[in-house]
Amino acid sequence: MIDAVSFSCFRRAAAVVCVVVLAAGALGPLGGCAGVVVGGGAVVGTAAYQERGVRGVARDLATATKLRTQLLDAGEAYVTGVGIEVYEGRVLLTGTLETEAMRAVAVKLAWKTDGVKDVINEIQIGQSSLRDMAKDSWITAQLQTKITFDKKILAINYSIETVNGIVYLIGIAQNQGELDRIIAHGRGIDYVRRIISHVRVKKGRS
Repeated sequence: MIDAVSFSCFRRAAAVVCVVVLAAGALGPLGGCAGVVVGGGAVVGTAAYQERGVRGVARDLATATKLRTQLLDAGEAYVTGVGIEVYEGRVLLTGTLETEAMRAVAVKLAWKTDGVKDVINEIQIGQSSLRDMAKDSWITAQLQTKITFDKKILAINYSIETVNGIVYLIGIAQNQGELDRIIAHGRGIDYVRRIISHVRVKKGRS
């Protein structure tokens, strides 16, 4: 559990550092920090294998970077408290903020960001303890491992975020059966309270 806490804290801290560097102009819009900024997003080396393709991944990474920069300008609490996943221009906001007003600010900033087609607000009001963060990191890692080794799932097309035991999914499913397998894997993991899917199922696939 200590390792999970350290990883979660490192990931959020790294996101802050990367946004600062990007804002300063030291890197291009798709600099080396992009993978950290979007959390579970794919790196460029695997982008070609995703349904959204290299250009789609690049656009989503750029959008996530712009939004992270705006959140940094709004205050450190927004950067450390809000998780961002961008998929096909759809922004999934997760994490925890202390007040409803802060959540409204985060959503407003997301809608104002270039490249955003839709904003999915899943930000919770409150705080997560280190124990909760450790469990969430463990859940995400467990589910990612399960779907990666499931030969009937193209895991590269999915992003996973877990907040206070609630698992959020976004991405593209080849068919409903593939998505059902992911949800089944998630339900079999300890500490999972609920699974919320924002996954798009490909048309013409059953």
